[in-house]
Amino acid sequence: MYICLPPDTPRIQLRLAGDKRKHNEGRVEVFYDGEWGTVCDDDFSIHSAQVVCRELGYLEAVSWSPSSKYGKGEGRIWFDNVQCTGKEKTLALCMSNGIGVSDCKHTEDVGVVCSDKRIPGFKFINTMANNVESLNIQVEDVRIRAILSSYRKRVPVTEGYVEVKDGGKWKQICDAEWTKHNSRVICGMFGFPGERKMFARRRKPNYWDYSVNCTGNEAHLSSCKLGHAVAAKANSTCGGGTPVVVSCVPGRAFSPTPMTGFRKAFRQEQPLVRLRGGAIIGEGRVEVLKNGEWGTICDDNWSLLSATVVCRELGFGSAKEALSGGRLGQGMGPVHMNEVKCSGFEKSVTECFFNKESLGCSHEEDAAVTCNVPAMGFQERLRLSGGRNPYEGRVEALVERNGSLVWGTVCSDGWGTMEAMVVCRQLGLGFASNAFQETWYWPGEVSADPVVMSGVRCSGTEMSLSHCLHHGAHLTCPKGGGRNAAGVSCSETAPDLVLSPQVVEQTTYMEDRPMFMLQCAYEENCLSTTSSKTPANSYRRLLRFSSQIHNNGQSDFRPKAGRHSWVWHDCHRHYHSMEVFTHYDLLSLNGTKVAEGHKASFCLEDTDCEEGIEKRYECANFGEQGITVGCWDTYRHDIDCQWIDITDIKPGDYIFQVFINPNYEVPESDYSNNLMKCRCRYDGHRIWMYSCHNGGSLSTETEESFPGLLNNQVTHR
Repeated sequence: MYICLPPDTPRIQLRLAGDKRKHNEGRVEVFYDGEWGTVCDDDFSIHSAQVVCRELGYLEAVSWSPSSKYGKGEGRIWFDNVQCTGKEKTLALCMSNGIGVSDCKHTEDVGVVCSDKRIPGFKFINTMANNVESLNIQVEDVRIRAILSSYRKRVPVTEGYVEVKDGGKWKQICDAEWTKHNSRVICGMFGFPGERKMFARRRKPNYWDYSVNCTGNEAHLSSCKLGHAVAAKANSTCGGGTPVVVSCVPGRAFSPTPMTGFRKAFRQEQPLVRLRGGAIIGEGRVEVLKNGEWGTICDDNWSLLSATVVCRELGFGSAKEALSGGRLGQGMGPVHMNEVKCSGFEKSVTECFFNKESLGCSHEEDAAVTCNVPAMGFQERLRLSGGRNPYEGRVEALVERNGSLVWGTVCSDGWGTMEAMVVCRQLGLGFASNAFQETWYWPGEVSADPVVMSGVRCSGTEMSLSHCLHHGAHLTCPKGGGRNAAGVSCSETAPDLVLSPQVVEQTTYMEDRPMFMLQCAYEENCLSTTSSKTPANSYRRLLRFSSQIHNNGQSDFRPKAGRHSWVWHDCHRHYHSMEVFTHYDLLSLNGTKVAEGHKASFCLEDTDCEEGIEKRYECANFGEQGITVGCWDTYRHDIDCQWIDITDIKPGDYIFQVFINPNYEVPESDYSNNLMKCRCRYDGHRIWMYSCHNGGSLSTETEESFPGLLNNQVTHR
């Protein structure tokens, strides 16, 4: 934005270019004298980044990067040794060697990250007489405004006038040069994967001065080019045209009327791509299905363009951010794709080019996305009240009662982690860290004390608490709301525990152990019930194995119980912090339980960690308990109770199953991988364990051919 610049100031325009992972970052490029060029990183500082971001209409700079982080630019290096105070109105007013004077190479091209927020009242001023088509669009804001006022209350708003806010005023765009590519970009920004043609009625609009020129693969309008300046006629009708109207096609999860009959009649195809480990809808680590096995994508060259293909494929809009470095937790299994390069128009990321030869990627480099999702208004229907910070409090819901909307509490009967997860997701506060069944210490609004929801039961994947099972209008809550109402605390990160299937497979064996050596285990109920009738000199047959439990999440796994309630175990000579941490079961091929292990309670500690990570937790000397991110807790096969008593089992084929954190006592970012299953063959003398895998690691087809419990049949009640 230019205000009273000295006459000798070079007239420049800026843009952010290169290998972006969000629209408000990139290599700083300068347009001068009919040519785009770059800025050298010598002497560049956060003050210079501030000037760049504000010149582009962003409120402030977040950071800057030297050494061509966003790729090497082309053309001239217009500025070198730039030194700004941060107050300049344009980069051209900062001290430098002078425009075009530089001894740098493009390996020194500077990049910036700007804040999401735009400057209120920002107005784009074009200083170029010609070449306007080579400039990027810079406006304060953009929206889809429903044509009829009766449609404005519909959720989500899928069609309406495209309006841009420039200089503090909302303006329509003339449709004279509008293309379906432009509509595709606008719909993507608002969380919609597709667009369709729509015509507007004539009205008296207030037109923006420019047309828009998108290629269709941009994730945001700011990456599109300006079209021609629109010649405003006296009657302001843009040469007989009409204002631009878009009609967007929402993804299946956001459709106003889901085709339930269709879903029942036809079995949905197994998707090839999924998101895992994200706190909110449309966010997660990208996983792809190949040869019946789910794996991840390496973040080398991972860009907004490829991330947008993933988002659209899954029924969301364009990508808001392409995340790298295992930011949303580390996956399991193979890394299926690396150096992914999409054009932006592929139907699936599996169709994009990738380097088949490129090896050496680890799960520390797992790629993830945050997608644009439609504004469903769910956040406005729930609030947390009385907490010490915005991330905790009593849950209060907005419901309709006798024709008006009222706030009230949620009954805490049966309130647990899954319900709390949905609340935190709905409010955009991340994952649940705790679910509370009484909230007397958080006095909420007295007017909101009465219960308005009861019998709430969630699977944990719902977008809104109202989508969970609940009693509806017939409320039942014997202990009432107020001080006994449901509460939550939320956290931006969560742990994710995964049992190593390979370790189980490699360490399994059978042992016949005399009863007189099992006295301690007997007292801890680690043997089957028939052991109480066996003499001391008889033997029990034990299926033994090691458990190696990794924390692949983003925060440490800590027991829910405080130290004061930990239980001392004489047999193991340490305190157990979780009464039920794992279930060990042997199932028949039809899923019936035939034997179970009783290694329920655990002491949690870091047995070992990945390189560069320090152990933080240990069981000895009443130490702090937990599992650090990037570490694992190993329960060796030779520890008491690390077995299933199979004395009474007949020879045959079975399913062996381990379920970690089975009561969902501690919140995790992904529960689908808490189940581990193996095929098991017992011939009366020896035992074989094979095809061990985690829940959710194989295709549905492969999983269904695997008898026994499917992980979605394991309920948390």
